[in-house]
Amino acid sequence: MTHWFAARGHQFDASGARRFTGGLANVNQLVTFDGRPAVLRHPPVGPRQVGANDMAREWKVLSGLGAVYPLAPLGLAYCDDESVLGVPFLLVEFRDGIAIGADMPPMGAVDAPKRLTGALVGVMAELHDVDPAAAGVADLGRPENFLSRQVTSWHKRAGAVWPQDIPAGIDRMSAALAAKVPVDDEVCLLHMDLKFDNMLVNPDTCDAQAVIDWDMATRGTPLFDLAVLLAYWIEPSDPADVQALERVPSLRDGFGSRTDLAEQYLARTGRSGDNLVWLVALARYRLAVLWMQLFRLWQQGSVIGDGYADFERLALALLDLAEHNYLKGTL
Repeated sequence: MTHWFAARGHQFDASGARRFTGGLANVNQLVTFDGRPAVLRHPPVGPRQVGANDMAREWKVLSGLGAVYPLAPLGLAYCDDESVLGVPFLLVEFRDGIAIGADMPPMGAVDAPKRLTGALVGVMAELHDVDPAAAGVADLGRPENFLSRQVTSWHKRAGAVWPQDIPAGIDRMSAALAAKVPVDDEVCLLHMDLKFDNMLVNPDTCDAQAVIDWDMATRGTPLFDLAVLLAYWIEPSDPADVQALERVPSLRDGFGSRTDLAEQYLARTGRSGDNLVWLVALARYRLAVLWMQLFRLWQQGSVIGDGYADFERLALALLDLAEHNYLKGTL
């Protein structure tokens, strides 16, 4: 890698590289680029799932988004020559701040949960106001029939990760969602994984410093970003197996319910939540398949960690909750 960067007039130093923890899919390391800190991002070496770990997509987004959405870090370099590292890789501007997962770190504000939720809703709303053309991503993704294609795509991916004995809930949910696809009446830039661990914040003020991890970004229906966040937003009344998801701190004191979160975004943007139950069901169905994809990668040795061993059970629990809540008409 040092030679690859040098050939392009840059100094690259990974001798003191520090790996960031918390991510489930991509590898993120703090390195030095032209004397400044930068983040090296790449997929794990080994088989990759379709549509995941898309460094080319992230490079396209981060090449221009920062000009109109300052929370997006600048893309510094991209290499698709897998002979250099074994996988495509991306170098991204380093931004200071902390990412928050299931547990709350020490924060300077007493009302940190309220401030953090407000910050996350705010950065999501601001992203959905971005003109994709102004960000240089007017041709990103295929927004036409976005929702119907999501249903079809994730059903196909479910078949790939459950090649035998596919859960009955997969076919039931796919059929139920396909029967009532809402009209895609608005198109905007979507992050597709916008939650607390992808928003860096100042620990004293809870103000957002950056939005990171853009490898799944696309254009589509704005409320789908909200639905993805709601699918992660676990409540105390959810089944115990689902509570093991713990990717956001929604079970901690001071964080509201899914309904509270949805109402805050809808009030901020003036959008209608008429189709939100359907969208959350799709997002939860998608999340179940994603978790099963990660379980298969763990089985293959492409990702390492004891936590992945329970991902199949969690995937099935998420699928059950998706069907249960959709039939009840609740988030």
